Amino acid sequence: MDIEKRIVLQEIDPVEIYGVNNKLFDFFVSRFPKVRAVARGAEIFIVGAEDDIAAFETKLNALIAKKMTKRSLTMYDVESLFENGGGHDDEVGMVDMEDSREYTIVYGVDGHVVRAKTKNQKKLVREYYKNDLLFALGPAGTGKTYTAIALAVRALKNREVKRLILTRPAVEAGERLGFLPGDMKEKLDPYLQPLYDALQDMIPAKKLQTFMEDGTIQIAPLAYMRGRTLDRAFVILDEAQNTSLGQLKMFLTRMGCDAKFIVTGDATQIDLPRKSDSGLLKGVGLVKDIRGVSVVEFGKEDIVRHPLVSKIIEAFENDKENC
Repeated sequence: MDIEKRIVLQEIDPVEIYGVNNKLFDFFVSRFPKVRAVARGAEIFIVGAEDDIAAFETKLNALIAKKMTKRSLTMYDVESLFENGGGHDDEVGMVDMEDSREYTIVYGVDGHVVRAKTKNQKKLVREYYKNDLLFALGPAGTGKTYTAIALAVRALKNREVKRLILTRPAVEAGERLGFLPGDMKEKLDPYLQPLYDALQDMIPAKKLQTFMEDGTIQIAPLAYMRGRTLDRAFVILDEAQNTSLGQLKMFLTRMGCDAKFIVTGDATQIDLPRKSDSGLLKGVGLVKDIRGVSVVEFGKEDIVRHPLVSKIIEAFENDKENC
């Protein structure tokens, strides 16, 4: 026999739980097919069996508790409540979740599914939803930047941010920008091509062009970040091993309200004239213990390129004297 119950949200803005246009609430309710629920202001009216209503209320309280620990909720927060019958962020639950599934981050062009596949790609996804600043460190081919861009595209599609900004320090590997043909944009485009490539996998060409033209997606060298305050933006600094400590500080202090920052880098691939000028590891050491900051260290086991890549990296690591 169905019963009706009224739940009143207290000491919290209902929009923080319901999401924009009730998007989060509708998704939450969809996980309870035997329950009918309607939100009216701070009141939620539920009709269903007593056990189903009790389960609904338990999950709702868990979602409210999760909101108290972070600035805003996302679809992932709602999804996590129902994984493995739990939604607890304890270590055992997270390990079980990691072993049991590949995370789908975003659906790209032509139905291409972008997933976090390796242990540390999955960790990066989890840490992103718990922190506003992440460092993804590790060797080439581990999917650091690709996973970060997938998270950014997802956030943009879900309207969690208003713009997506991708940046790199303008340091070339053995080639100076001044000797490349063309104006500044033409000089920089080839260097920023890896970022374009990732975006083209995830956003249709015409839509991507529109986003680039109206400034929703911006790709620029790190120097262009100076003086800006980036509110409601998802910002990725790629190749951060080629920044000085001062440049890294300048970048990190651009963070505005409701912003997400991910910094990726590989300390073994420094292209600066003096490797000691790299500020990446120094900067990580200074901020890693701050609440809201997370560091994810990728390893050879996360490499998703050609199988030879991991062997090549290992060979160079074994010859550290000359590398």
